Amino acid sequence: MATAPASAGAIANGLRSPFLSSPRWGGLGGAKVAVAPKTGGSSKRIVVAAAVGAPKKSWIPGVRGGGNLIDPEWLDGSLPGDYGFDPLGLGKDPAFLKWYREAELIHGRWAMAAVVGIFVGQAWSGIPWFEAGADPGALAPFSFPTLLGTQLLLMGWVESKRWVDFFDPDSQSIEWATPWSKTAENFANATGEQGYPGGKFFDPLSFAGTIENGVYIPDAEKLERLKLAEIKHARLAMVAMLIFYFEAGQGKTPLGALGL
Repeated sequence: MATAPASAGAIANGLRSPFLSSPRWGGLGGAKVAVAPKTGGSSKRIVVAAAVGAPKKSWIPGVRGGGNLIDPEWLDGSLPGDYGFDPLGLGKDPAFLKWYREAELIHGRWAMAAVVGIFVGQAWSGIPWFEAGADPGALAPFSFPTLLGTQLLLMGWVESKRWVDFFDPDSQSIEWATPWSKTAENFANATGEQGYPGGKFFDPLSFAGTIENGVYIPDAEKLERLKLAEIKHARLAMVAMLIFYFEAGQGKTPLGALGL
């Protein structure tokens, strides 16, 4: 029959559609569709082997129902560390969701650096972290004008480049934007994913890739595993910083709270 191939193609396309391939519906995008001859006739029969993907993870395991509070329809589990937690609906707009993930990454990375700096700084100097900027005995004492000027010049310049690159990817990997680099290639996005530049400059130890003949080659499997580990540590560090702020309000330090 002339309609058999057309029907088979329609079913195959339907199984691979974004609707069914979403992890929300079990990930049928990996389904294999074959058209085999029917025994004893010229018509075709369709053999479908559906590869069901892993179920969508939840921030409240074991709880079913609850609507968008428990399982938001706008979160499909594709982002690293996506457990469906968005009670305020901030990620309904895909553009805002992308920006919020970028903001979460940057804040989380700063929080991880801050937690390490607070512990190491106080263990080294004995000065509470919230007094280090004004104490002459601190490792790097700064006056407020010096600190403000440094923040505006250095951080402002770096953050403005990141802002522009977010809306216009790879626009900053050019010679004039990286004057101290012999080649702008060192600052290019080697992975092709926003927020994860990789490359010889941002991944010098090749945690998420390898270097072959002087060329950085990203490893997708390693990168996915590290993205999940990073976002988990980042969230933990942000919670830790929030606790540090509450302790500082009472004149306490993390080491002091631990009795050290």
